[in-house]
Amino acid sequence: MAAAAAGVTPATARKVLASTTSALLSSSPALRRRSLSCSAASAATAPRIAQQPPDLLRWVQREGGFVHPALRVSDHPEYGLGVSATAADGVIPPGAVLIDLPGRIPLRLRRPADAADAVLMQLADQVPEELWAMRLGLRLLQERTKFDSFWWPYIANLPETFTVPIFFPGEDIKNLQYAPLLHQINKRCRFLLEFEKEVKQKLGTVPSGDHPFCGQDVHSSSLGWAMSAASSRAFRLHGEIPMLLPLVDMCNHSFSPNARIVQDGDVESPDMSVKVIAETQIDQNAAVTLNYGCYPNDFYLLDYGFVVTSNPYDQVELSYDGNLLDAASMAAGVSNPNFSTPAKWQQEILSQLNLHGEGAILKVSLGGPDIVDGRLLAALRVLLAADPEAVGKHDLKTLMSLSAKAPLGPTVEASAFRTVLALCAIALQHFHTKIMDDQAILKGEPPLTTELAVQFRLQKKLMLVDIMQNLSRRIKTLSPEKSTA
Repeated sequence: MAAAAAGVTPATARKVLASTTSALLSSSPALRRRSLSCSAASAATAPRIAQQPPDLLRWVQREGGFVHPALRVSDHPEYGLGVSATAADGVIPPGAVLIDLPGRIPLRLRRPADAADAVLMQLADQVPEELWAMRLGLRLLQERTKFDSFWWPYIANLPETFTVPIFFPGEDIKNLQYAPLLHQINKRCRFLLEFEKEVKQKLGTVPSGDHPFCGQDVHSSSLGWAMSAASSRAFRLHGEIPMLLPLVDMCNHSFSPNARIVQDGDVESPDMSVKVIAETQIDQNAAVTLNYGCYPNDFYLLDYGFVVTSNPYDQVELSYDGNLLDAASMAAGVSNPNFSTPAKWQQEILSQLNLHGEGAILKVSLGGPDIVDGRLLAALRVLLAADPEAVGKHDLKTLMSLSAKAPLGPTVEASAFRTVLALCAIALQHFHTKIMDDQAILKGEPPLTTELAVQFRLQKKLMLVDIMQNLSRRIKTLSPEKSTA
């Protein structure tokens, strides 16, 4: 397994979750500003930024956008708050335009237009590329503080908090029980705390008229809110420029969506527009859904704050390690393993798989559409084979494919599958609770963050069990005298 990351301490979690001090509105209309206060996740449907937010559909239409007359924003029993078809206007046919946003409505990070924007860009430039959501989040935070922001009707409808793990109580961060995700959460929390210092230092030298946040203090909690809002709601379209798309971002996720996004025109063009088009017939009361991408649950929970049950793209990460593989093969009863001491010809193939030598990428996975990481499967097949000539008859693509039927013979294939079964068992042991324990917790209707943490680890375990059952069936189809499991 990947090395366990140090968990986020309760003190760190409390600091990240600390609410910002509410700022008083200035008596001068030019300097009036809105509060940046935020709170921790506590309910499935978080309250909006404004208690009575403006009608988002009417705002989009008033600003030159189009919204299909059959659409509404409502709480769907399966998907939660989102865009749905009304019950009164009949079905929506495939190809129909559901939403059309003109170029002025999407919110994105633009080139500096004034001194305040220049300061904002200087802050954004300090954010690592992998945390692009924080860059866009700074822009969102800037607009949230403006009393006269063009985007206020959109921002007012945003959740006051998000159910991403950086806002989890410390105990529920521990409840995830999965080292790779804990590492990412810890990394983001540390970034927010360090970035808070950088922001305060930068803003402390800025003239009041050039302050990008209307003079308000910016804390790790408000930065976390902004980053979470951007990561959970932004879309990357042409040019890979992330944008917040009002109303569009209220369409929920599905791997079998009934709609898709189309961008017309270059992002910098005044004629640019973003449309949502019906892919299939949308029936009365049906939610409008988009595919956010084919990702494991780590991605969905970390960036979006939800877990997909029976996610076909979910995975468990492992570290390719010869000693671990030796232990797994021993537990599986596989004889003559060469995992920790491969022969020279085997090392050459491992180097081609980027699993040996300088610069090797040792992260492999179980799960997803391939079931077993192709590089891991090829390595097992090669290391369990005794005949380099037999291995040389096959290219890497064949050796990496689970659909290739025993390319090196049933004995090698059965041994490789047994080793993977043992790796699954070892991965399951890294979770501190059993499947039945998790299911019992979920039946007790725990708090939302606990539910998400338990559902996350439960889905990992169920996926590992599915892999074990799949490989066990494959072993049985091999020659009986060679494949007794």
